[in-house]
Amino acid sequence: MTRMHAGFTGVVQHEWPRPRGWAPPQRLDTLDVVTLPGVGATLAKRLRTFGIQSVRDLLFHAPRRYESAVDQVPIAKLGLAEGEVAIEGRIVSARARPLRGRRTLVTAIVRDESGGQVSASFFNQPWLVEKLVAGTSLRLRGKLGRYGFDVKSYDIGEARRTADYAPVYPASEQIPSTRLRELVRAALAEHGRSFPDPLPAELELPLRRDALAAIHFPVDDEQAEQARRRLALDELVTLQLIVARLRDTDAVAPSLAQPGELIGRYRGVLPFQLTAHQERAITEIDLDLAQTTPMQRLLQGDVGSGKTVVALYALLRAVESSRQGALMAPTETLAEQHFLTLEPLCAQLGVRCVLLTGSVGSKKIRDEIANGVAQIAVGTHALIQRDVEFADLAVAVVDEQHRFGVEQRTALAENRSTHVLHMTATPIPRTLALTIYGDLAVSEIAKPPANRKPIVTARVGAERSSEAYKRLRVHLDAGRQAYVVCPLIELSETRLARAAEAEAERLQRAELRGYRVGLLHGKLKTAERREVMRQFKAHELDVLVATTVIEVGVDVPNATIMIVQEADRFGLAQLHQLRGRVGRGGDQSYCLLISRPLAELTETAERRLQALVDTTDGFELAEIDLDLRREGQLLGTRQSGWSDLQFTKLRPDRDLIERAREIAGDLRGEDGPWQDEADRMSADADHRGLA
Repeated sequence: MTRMHAGFTGVVQHEWPRPRGWAPPQRLDTLDVVTLPGVGATLAKRLRTFGIQSVRDLLFHAPRRYESAVDQVPIAKLGLAEGEVAIEGRIVSARARPLRGRRTLVTAIVRDESGGQVSASFFNQPWLVEKLVAGTSLRLRGKLGRYGFDVKSYDIGEARRTADYAPVYPASEQIPSTRLRELVRAALAEHGRSFPDPLPAELELPLRRDALAAIHFPVDDEQAEQARRRLALDELVTLQLIVARLRDTDAVAPSLAQPGELIGRYRGVLPFQLTAHQERAITEIDLDLAQTTPMQRLLQGDVGSGKTVVALYALLRAVESSRQGALMAPTETLAEQHFLTLEPLCAQLGVRCVLLTGSVGSKKIRDEIANGVAQIAVGTHALIQRDVEFADLAVAVVDEQHRFGVEQRTALAENRSTHVLHMTATPIPRTLALTIYGDLAVSEIAKPPANRKPIVTARVGAERSSEAYKRLRVHLDAGRQAYVVCPLIELSETRLARAAEAEAERLQRAELRGYRVGLLHGKLKTAERREVMRQFKAHELDVLVATTVIEVGVDVPNATIMIVQEADRFGLAQLHQLRGRVGRGGDQSYCLLISRPLAELTETAERRLQALVDTTDGFELAEIDLDLRREGQLLGTRQSGWSDLQFTKLRPDRDLIERAREIAGDLRGEDGPWQDEADRMSADADHRGLA
């Protein structure tokens, strides 16, 4: 039966022959890839580097792109062909021989019906020798090269698709795309019928199993796109069901009274007026805190927009009601920076603020948290360890929340009736926020304080780096301070990146001789990091050479210039965060991006750097970042939220996002295969440490 829906303009269909030995459907997420023909322990280990462990993982390993069809020519006329072509024939003989560097070359003599003959070359695929049996038919795509006909892709046996519209997978030298294509074809033949549709038939969607076959082997762009959208809808509905589970809670939080005397004194000690955007966020938070339903709000804003001031406001609202507040950050450095910012303000207000991290936190501190003497606790995930008990936690702030998984973010409030404010300095496109953080209300601080001037950003080729340091010295001679950011901590034989330690020593001898240079990176002990930051804030150091440990949380208004070495090695969001360490006072500030010459940059690196030069708007950069990076990468290892968006493209799929929210709303509370999908997705994220 063919099912359709108005949102899908094409029909995805596939013929499903029953393979020999066909058995009833089974759970493919628990079926190891070693059960597939030709997959042994070594290949299975290599597949795991792609996150492919089960047959389901393999079938959901989406193609990166598709190759257009090429002309097929007789072997006898290969010498006249230009570019890639296809040839078809039978194998006369085949052999493998080693090349330098542990590489392998497999060559096969191929002859077609016209009598033409050519030597076809397969690189680093030694297993092919066993398949290239004399007399076997095959079709090859490639072009003439040094070793004869250099094969780019192939089909062995009766299949005839490789030179037509063919999938290209994320691959490696050890597992080329052609090998992955071969494995996917085998998995589809064995298990393609084993995928039940998780969504109700009345939605009249194309069958999921047909979409899965078509995403791997479509006939054209249109069919590939329709298949992708069908599978994207599946994962978006599943994601919304998980988000709905987080929303569904019977917890009752304390309804906090209206702001009182403590909040009035807090506003009085601030050396500036709050911006209109900050005031709007505060109003939204106050409305949440007045309710008995626990607040779940995402506060996002650009670098330097004043989110910490708003976060402390929320924490003081708890203290004012004779309860406690807590702020959790993902790293010790960021937790320490928050503590150094909040504690002096709290001291002026007579509020006890303590720091608890993995390396800083005595039994005395834990006791103060447990008996309520500590009114505000700042820390890392140490705050959610079993030996930490709060006397009466009313408000929790989770900073840089995208670095925590969903369940980890909520663990601070687990078994407690707590209002939670999630905070991020990495602006998230609103579509993405609605998709991934659909359990959260969203507040935005889109504008920095009025006295802040836009940071002037410029690109500098490595050959002109001396000019960048000349400009930096002008700022130092005027009494200002500077940052120099390097991508690595220590020298590495395998990477040609500048190391912070070596660079600090070199600069002290060369470009920055006569200036006071400090070093900050994540491998320093806690006491050492705090002392370096104290010295820099006190202007006992002129220049801070650092790794990305200063990406967030560091606030030194006197620092007016930053040099980022090898800037093309950093991501766009990371560069924007680093740039935000300058320009935090009223003076004009500068960020100089030193990179390899333009001719040596990838197109993506070039677009990243130019985007940073063109705009200082973090929300605009977030949209550009979304264009440059796959959604899964955007939410992947470093920004560990849900990273299962293998088929979704957030910008073109905005209609699917809204449709998924509607469908998930209709399915909530019902049992069915879609709930099993939500369980699987949640368990998979937990298994990979994302939740």
